[in-house]
Amino acid sequence: MNSWWRSHGTLLRTFCVLFLGQVVSLTLALASFSSSFIADLGVDAPLTQSFFTYLSLALIYGSILVYGRQKLRVSWYWYLFLGFVDVQGNYLVNKAYQYSSITSVTLLDCWTIPWVIILTCVFLGTRYSIWQFFGAALCILGLGLVLLSDAGVGGGDRSGSRPLLGDILVIAGTIFFALSNVGEEFCVKKKDRVEVVTMIGIFGLLVTPLSIMELKSLESVEWSTDIILGFVGYAVSTFLFYTLVPFLLQLRKISGATMFNLSLLTSDMWAVVIRIFFYHQKVDWLYYLSFTMVAIGLVIYTKTQREGPDSPTSSCGWKPQCRISST
Repeated sequence: MNSWWRSHGTLLRTFCVLFLGQVVSLTLALASFSSSFIADLGVDAPLTQSFFTYLSLALIYGSILVYGRQKLRVSWYWYLFLGFVDVQGNYLVNKAYQYSSITSVTLLDCWTIPWVIILTCVFLGTRYSIWQFFGAALCILGLGLVLLSDAGVGGGDRSGSRPLLGDILVIAGTIFFALSNVGEEFCVKKKDRVEVVTMIGIFGLLVTPLSIMELKSLESVEWSTDIILGFVGYAVSTFLFYTLVPFLLQLRKISGATMFNLSLLTSDMWAVVIRIFFYHQKVDWLYYLSFTMVAIGLVIYTKTQREGPDSPTSSCGWKPQCRISST
């Protein structure tokens, strides 16, 4: 029995990572679909949308933290900063669904990668190889094709009232997510992951009361079952995403960063399926070319990544919208 496990254990763990990666990818796609669906129903309340995610994180993980009766290992003002930038990132990306398509938003969030490279180089002293820079550059070129696609160059259906404005909002949101990711890397390296997620929930909850600015928009909403289900779907899927990713990051040490990255990248293909079969819109050839270039860039980047306790996991994963983790 022991010899069988030794010979097949790695294979079984690899399948476990593949399965969990696709579950996480699906929750990410559901979060994107929920945001797109809410916007399609005419509701413009991105801060309120995120409020319920932070509330669930604060209540559930906060209860675990209180039960353990442990003191904070990181000063509260760091968590205030993380909560603030996380909320701003979610706000900008959720707002982008008012103007752009689900496929463009889900792929453009990979812009987080170059921002994280810059920030980790400047503030954490992380060193990257020439091949990693090449992989990141290939991702950027691929993402540039998304902008051309939304400008109508590829001949596909232009989804959204102002797709290029939506693209700009996504790119701006990735800057805030990159700040959040680098801050989380600093906090999580030798700290408690439960504490970090709890504090992001609590301080994110304190920042989102700014949703009072959305009262006028909320008052004009004709609430229906579909709208309520959209908010519930977003809250549940993003909570599951925050919950499951830490396990996937731990298993990443077994399977490698490439499988982790590419597993989460499949959420972009889920977005294509949703756009074609739910919204009945055509996805032009530039998007598929862009997706291929981003996937190749990620493979090059992660295959040349130095493994070790200080090597960042630059990927398209961890945030509900802008999916990258450096933890």
